[in-house]
Amino acid sequence: MALPQLPANFDRELSKAVMNEEKEKVIELCRQFPEGPLHVISIHDDTVLHMATYTEEADFVVDLLKKIPQDQLRKMAHKNKVGNTILHEAASSNKLVRAAEEMLLKAPDLLEISNEFQETALFRAARYGKIEMFKFLDGEVNKKFSAEHRDTFYRKNDKSTILHVSILAAHFDLALYIAENYPFLIGEQDDKGMTALHHLSCNASAFKSRRRKCLKRFINSCLRLPLWEAVQKDVTRYDSALKLARLLIEMDTSWKDTDQLVDGREGGEDSSSSDTDLHEKEGNGNGEKPNESIKKPKVPTPLLLATEYGCVEIVKEIIERYPQAVEHVDDKGRTILHIAIKYRQIEIFNMVEGIKISMKRLVRKCDDDYNSILHMVGFKAKHCKTDDMRSPALQLQGEWHLFERIQNICSAHFFRHINKKGKTAEEIFEKKNKDLRKNAEEWLKRTSENSSIVAVLIATVAFAAAYTVPGGSNQNTGVPILLNQTFFVVFTITDVLSLTFALTSVIIFLSILTSPFRLIDFKQSLPQKLMLGFTCLIFSVSMMMLAFAATIILVIHNKGQWTKIALYTAAFLPVCVFAFSYLPLYSSLLRTFKYSINKIVTVFSPFFNSFFKSRESPIPIPSTLEP
Repeated sequence: MALPQLPANFDRELSKAVMNEEKEKVIELCRQFPEGPLHVISIHDDTVLHMATYTEEADFVVDLLKKIPQDQLRKMAHKNKVGNTILHEAASSNKLVRAAEEMLLKAPDLLEISNEFQETALFRAARYGKIEMFKFLDGEVNKKFSAEHRDTFYRKNDKSTILHVSILAAHFDLALYIAENYPFLIGEQDDKGMTALHHLSCNASAFKSRRRKCLKRFINSCLRLPLWEAVQKDVTRYDSALKLARLLIEMDTSWKDTDQLVDGREGGEDSSSSDTDLHEKEGNGNGEKPNESIKKPKVPTPLLLATEYGCVEIVKEIIERYPQAVEHVDDKGRTILHIAIKYRQIEIFNMVEGIKISMKRLVRKCDDDYNSILHMVGFKAKHCKTDDMRSPALQLQGEWHLFERIQNICSAHFFRHINKKGKTAEEIFEKKNKDLRKNAEEWLKRTSENSSIVAVLIATVAFAAAYTVPGGSNQNTGVPILLNQTFFVVFTITDVLSLTFALTSVIIFLSILTSPFRLIDFKQSLPQKLMLGFTCLIFSVSMMMLAFAATIILVIHNKGQWTKIALYTAAFLPVCVFAFSYLPLYSSLLRTFKYSINKIVTVFSPFFNSFFKSRESPIPIPSTLEP
């Protein structure tokens, strides 16, 4: 027999009381319904208990559980529209462990019910990283189910495990606990063939805190700031990720499932000859074409994934534990150098470069499209590790420097080496940087034009100041009245220098505007000219403000000390603002000269080394003395 329907305002009042966390009112209103706290109150089929779990107050949830009528306990397995029971909802909070315990006492079957995503409450706790709730539910599973029946709690139908999901959600402390207690899950693959180490290798953000560790220790010893708790949590997260990585690397063997370096992908001395026929003729000695008999993996090894995503710690740990892994390739025939260059992981490239023996082999290898590592400079990935905030001209210069560095590492023939499409590395570099070159040209022109206007204005003011000297001139002789004052000499010198630097910068900026803007010009010529132009402009502004300060001192030399200090501050404030405004750009331009100095040192270092070696060599002493 159906129970009479209660007025709609009861549902409305109950919903409002739950939303406002009016606990006493909720408990009182639940008595009006036959289902009690299991009464459905939301459009998503959530019961009062479903909604109460979001308060994360265990006492409130336990009180509601005790109000469930005995004849309604079977309804505790009620699911909302996404299939979540009340235990699923409680599993998303560490504060509801006691409430979850009470739920299982009343309805033990809740433990093995799955939602629409094939997740048990245990799996949901792993996904949300609730380690205390996970330990409790895991203990209940171990108590109530035998080993062969526990598998459904650890895996879903898509083969993803609790270890996979905890790593994907970046809960590394829980992932470490799972890996330590359930080592059989470490090598498990999901439906994409990825293990836990694969997923961790794709998460570069897990290792971003490593540079804060020393700073953390210092601040912890000196300060206790509320804001530092977030930083400390971040460092703890990094430590857990690093420990997890070491454990997974030690026990994971997925790094073995890859191609080995084969001679069919190695560039030869005659690789620039005609076309790709040379490569097609090269085989493994059995008349087969390169890679025909090699089964290619669907997923790159964790080492190559870590290289792509910039997980330096994982790359370092894998290479230290398994040095032979550095020579593995992916399903496209790319080595770790190909990937590091393409994704601009220069720190990883530097690490591999230090392995001299392997480096000699790796630099000669080409991928399946016969691209050498020099070709990869042009194939820069669109989603590199960081957004480059430099100007287009400096970005293009950086690309040039990388190209030249890789070219120096490779043998000379790789500069003429062609890939499957018959393109050399230089042709690809020029084609791929076509848009960047256009943007760099527009940026340089716009910057030079605007800077030229500023320089001309400064030159105009400096030129006018030379004819309106402070204190005026003698009307009979035309000699400045303050000629014998020390600061008059300062004014004269700084005004002349301001005019000189301003006109020099105008000339430099004009030379940039009239440049042909060839691709090679962005390597050194144009950035150096821009730096010189900005240097002269900054000096010009500085000299102008010094001239202004000297003029003020000459005019009010009898005023008080505080007046002079105020005027000095006002005089030099524009210089400071100007300098700090251009500081980021100027610091980037300084690398241009640093690069040039390094080149000079590289060229002349053999001469200086031999010179000093000869000077320090001892005078030879005869082995025998003549009578």
